[in-house]
Amino acid sequence: MVGGGNAAPGFYDAALQRRQTLMGASGPAALVKNGKVFMIAMFACIGGLLYGYNQGVFSGVLTMPSFQRHMGDYDSNNPADQTRKGWLTSILELGAWFGTLLSGFLAETASRKYGILIASGVFILGVVIQTTAVSAGHNSILGGRFITGMGVGSLSMIVPMYNAEVAPPEVRGSLIALQQLAICFGIMISFWIDYGTNYIGGTGSSQHEAAWLLPICLQLFPAVVLFVGILFMPFSPRWLVHHNREEEARKVLASLRDLPPDHELVELEFLEIKAQSLFEKRTVAEHFPHLRELTTWNIFKLQFVAIGSLFKTRAMFKRVIVATVTMFFQQWTGINAILYYAPTIFKSLGLSSNATSLLATGVVGVVMFLATIPSVLYIDRIGRKPILTIGAIGMATCHIVVAAIVAADRNSWATHKAAGWGAVVMVWLFVVHFGYSWGPCAWIIVAEIWPLSNRPYGIALGASSNWMNNFIVGQVTPDMISGISYGTYLIFGILTFGGAAFVWFFVPETKRLTLEEMDVIFGSEGTAQADFERMEEINKEIGLDTLLRGAGSSGSGAAVAEKEASGSEKDHHLETTESAPEAEPTTSPEVQKS
Repeated sequence: MVGGGNAAPGFYDAALQRRQTLMGASGPAALVKNGKVFMIAMFACIGGLLYGYNQGVFSGVLTMPSFQRHMGDYDSNNPADQTRKGWLTSILELGAWFGTLLSGFLAETASRKYGILIASGVFILGVVIQTTAVSAGHNSILGGRFITGMGVGSLSMIVPMYNAEVAPPEVRGSLIALQQLAICFGIMISFWIDYGTNYIGGTGSSQHEAAWLLPICLQLFPAVVLFVGILFMPFSPRWLVHHNREEEARKVLASLRDLPPDHELVELEFLEIKAQSLFEKRTVAEHFPHLRELTTWNIFKLQFVAIGSLFKTRAMFKRVIVATVTMFFQQWTGINAILYYAPTIFKSLGLSSNATSLLATGVVGVVMFLATIPSVLYIDRIGRKPILTIGAIGMATCHIVVAAIVAADRNSWATHKAAGWGAVVMVWLFVVHFGYSWGPCAWIIVAEIWPLSNRPYGIALGASSNWMNNFIVGQVTPDMISGISYGTYLIFGILTFGGAAFVWFFVPETKRLTLEEMDVIFGSEGTAQADFERMEEINKEIGLDTLLRGAGSSGSGAAVAEKEASGSEKDHHLETTESAPEAEPTTSPEVQKS
């Protein structure tokens, strides 16, 4: 197989124990300690802000009278035209799905850094086309949103990959979760911009075209900032190693960790990255010798081989299931039905005024953003599984309650205003549960479970599942709300309960493991003995096993902690004059997860 092999679990146990001794605890303090990486990840997450802004901005634009005049049958309240309205919204997700299919190849050939640059350029082009809708009507919106979607889809895949590969294990989950925080921030500001611009020229027939043009044009500013600024960001050290730029990779890694190049933690992480990269290359060379050179054409052909390899062994196929099904359940929680059609949904819950429904929609953005913050700070301490499970149960319960309220009072909102506001509050609570759980955690899972050579294609596969289900939800929601009313919430609620069960029984915990150590927790079933021998040979060849054996007889954990805390620059290696207490034996990283 291509890149799915594992080294003996005992060897990675030693690497995991050693790293956890050196790197310390997760949480807010770890983010402060890794401030440089944190700032780089925050900048890269402008891509997430663009993603979120596009998710939110159109929900308000759809309800503006001036926009409806330009769109005709594509944005009317006639039940017969709801499918067209669905296309106007969901065409962005279709473009994003297409973008994710290309982004794996793009990230591997151009690099994660320049992949972000190209995706930003495509995004800018799509926004410019949308602004011509003033004269061209719905065709410009459809074409522009499709192209914008290609950029958004690529960014949604490459940015989490970039953040995962520059992050140390103790804050990797938090930095990937920044993507969701950025998405939520983009959603929040888009809702309030819609609320404000809705008053340009009045809220009725006199409304000016600027009411909807301004929200569309404003997203050009962060897109241009990302396009220019990414040129000054570092390359992924894992991508550099894989493309034979090892000295540059070592310097980048040391700079990212803010440690000297000869520090043991830098050396350990560098050698693990190198070992995994060599293993991937030698496996490809053995099974596909005609693709062993990393040329652009070979990488293009190899992407199909790599994607095909994801389905060939039980261990890799488990990754496929985890990534694609997790994203399926993320979308069928109904979150984007809320985000894309929030004003419409709130009107169906009894808020008759467009201004009031936009105001309620603005609250959605605020509560989602605030709910995401604790996840960024503590997700590497609590873990992925408990957060996902609790969040899914909370969201499903909210859906069921809303369904019950709508079933009882949908024909009498005027006399049951308290019930309508009760349903609105449950929608807000639903968004809170999504914000701290499935928003960040689903992307973390997809970004961190893949081996090096499969990672671009594995993340693209998971992200394409997200966008295809996103497209389907966006397309069918107007017809569902119009046709089956409270049944919409029942369907989302039942599927979300299913998501909780899937996570609890089928998704392994992955917190605080390096990307290379993910192989162990997904099992080595189907991996040939030759793969073990190849990895062991590589570990000996590059000196990784020697480093770990030397660490076993080095200074005590307390001495290491004291040295790290004092920041001593006299000696960046552990003292060997004291013998360390013998570590408790373990058999797999599962023991270390808690």
